[in-house]
Amino acid sequence: MTEKVTSGSRNVAIVGPYLSGKTTLLESLLFVTGAISRKGSVKEGNTVGDSAAESRDRQMTVEVSAASTDYNGTRFTFIDCPGSVEFAQETYNALMGVDAAIVVCEPIRDRVLTLAPLFKFLDDWEIPHIVFVNKMDRANIHVLETLHALKAVSSRPLVAHQYPIMQGEQLTGFIDMVSEQAYQYHPGAPADQIPFPEHLKEEEHTARAEMLEALANFDDHLLEELLEDIEPPQEEILKDLKMELGADLVVPVFFGIAEQDYGVRPLLEALLREAPEPETTAERRLKGIASQVPLAQVLKTYYTPQGGKLSLVRVWQGKLTDGIVLNGVRAGGLYRLMGQQQQSVNEAVAGEIIALSRMEGIKTGDTLSTQSAKEFPKAEQLEPVYALAITPEKRNDEVKLSSAITKLLEEDSSLAWEQHGDTHEVILWGQGEIHLQVALDRLRRKYNLPMTTHLPQVPYKETIRKPVTSVHGRYKHQSGGHGQFGDVFLDIKPLPRGEGFNFKETIVGGVVPRQYIPGVEIGVREFLAHGPLGFPVVDVAVTLTNGSYHNVDSSEQAFKQAARLAMQTGIPQAQPTLLEPILRVQVTTPSEFTAKVLQLLSGRRGQILGYEGRQDWQGWDNISAYLPQAEMQNFIVELRSLTLGVGSFHWEYDHLQEVPEKLAERILTNGHSNGNGNGNGNGHK
Repeated sequence: MTEKVTSGSRNVAIVGPYLSGKTTLLESLLFVTGAISRKGSVKEGNTVGDSAAESRDRQMTVEVSAASTDYNGTRFTFIDCPGSVEFAQETYNALMGVDAAIVVCEPIRDRVLTLAPLFKFLDDWEIPHIVFVNKMDRANIHVLETLHALKAVSSRPLVAHQYPIMQGEQLTGFIDMVSEQAYQYHPGAPADQIPFPEHLKEEEHTARAEMLEALANFDDHLLEELLEDIEPPQEEILKDLKMELGADLVVPVFFGIAEQDYGVRPLLEALLREAPEPETTAERRLKGIASQVPLAQVLKTYYTPQGGKLSLVRVWQGKLTDGIVLNGVRAGGLYRLMGQQQQSVNEAVAGEIIALSRMEGIKTGDTLSTQSAKEFPKAEQLEPVYALAITPEKRNDEVKLSSAITKLLEEDSSLAWEQHGDTHEVILWGQGEIHLQVALDRLRRKYNLPMTTHLPQVPYKETIRKPVTSVHGRYKHQSGGHGQFGDVFLDIKPLPRGEGFNFKETIVGGVVPRQYIPGVEIGVREFLAHGPLGFPVVDVAVTLTNGSYHNVDSSEQAFKQAARLAMQTGIPQAQPTLLEPILRVQVTTPSEFTAKVLQLLSGRRGQILGYEGRQDWQGWDNISAYLPQAEMQNFIVELRSLTLGVGSFHWEYDHLQEVPEKLAERILTNGHSNGNGNGNGNGHK
């Protein structure tokens, strides 16, 4: 197939909340540019964007998907990004390689808050972005309220690029705020120009004045023209829009209905005219990375059933050719992607996004070059907040699990796994329940590894409350030939919380020979690994004070057994008690939900330490608290439910604390180390 000749390129991410219509918008963009002859639908599972089986099963985007098309001599590569907060890492990684982003949202004021973390990421990294208010055919839409809500969550001023023309609650056209020309939409065809609707003149004039004033904040010449009531020429307005959008100083807003292709062509025109060229983006990103060699960055890693490993990369500098060696790895091939379809290409130049095959050892976020090069900045790695213990359904599959999970983590860096040191469970960590279910689906589909799952056990510990002295342990065994004899007296006492274990001896007169004392300590340690309540014993000091031995029958092994017997007698006398791990958590939430989050923490036996405004996040709070680990498993689910999906938390292990008596009784009676059923593992740290 002969490629069309293009004069340039644009790389654009399509981002926004779950259900805002991102994949439908991609389908419309590909359709109106002629890349596809028939639009698919999310419900039918035949879109270019949601091509992964896990996406189609759930009718939601679960991984980024790239698709290229040509429009007016420019190649556009669109990256459809997940909207669910559980797959935000995919979105953030992809955004590091684009020239601009389209933020898709619905005209529902109450859902706009879900955009706050996305706007913050875009502005922190100064990524130019346009808002596309989709689904303008919904009932009870409130455009002005939606715009007001958008302005409240964006640190950059929003400028309405269009004024929607409504007939009742139906979007029928728009007024272009630059040219002040009106257009009417037609199903399946470009909009055509119509006479300016007189009944909207005053409203449009007010909105246009606000747009020009916002642009004039960054252009003194435009400000002078406005002060002198001079109508600025269209070319100047467009120039300002291009400059200020490219520098992430303003956020233009468009309106449309992606399902009907309404607003899609004007959006494309704006991207062509006003979004920064790849060269401009590269100049900004390459600051401090002085080099003339080819440079690229990995935005996403895929493992495909047919082609094996694929690395989606943005070429920042130079040219990549078939067989090029990057970071010491020879590329198996270069491909342009259209969802899961691959088109082989011989080369890719700066500004393009393409896939490289068989780049073994290369990870998402890596900077690729033919020589040693300074690393490009990477998106911050999200911390895991939800866990499941996993076991292969077939025992023979355990040997394959490590290799499969390694590949799984290469595809999705927001997953993590560990073999827990105390519970010996294999624990898979992620961003939420759906996130882990998708990972488990991939293990089953791609690697034929069906898994059984359960909530991870809480790694409870035991300690003692009172000291006991001169606990006697004697081991005597005769079975023909040499016997076994060991005899010890131990003092056992509690240590302050967090001190762990201490062993010493005060033997005088050689009543226990030196060579046998290490055996005593080994016996004590072995017993403490599994105390009378069924858990490891901590914060205990043991002193060997006395004993006796036999010249022939004594051995280190015998003294080890004697020490175990002494501990077996002594620890139950020392009032053993159950300890649970306590985590220090920092919850971030919009201030309007702070009171509910405080109630949530208190209801889970949390100890509130305080809260304050979140730095650089207007209208958000940070709440600090101690929370028992047993209460953490579904905490993220409830937190997101209370906060429109935007609440999050950071956690770390802090200390051990006695379990309340009634709860301890229930845990020990049930014989289940998850206690109240909300248990969790010890964390991937």
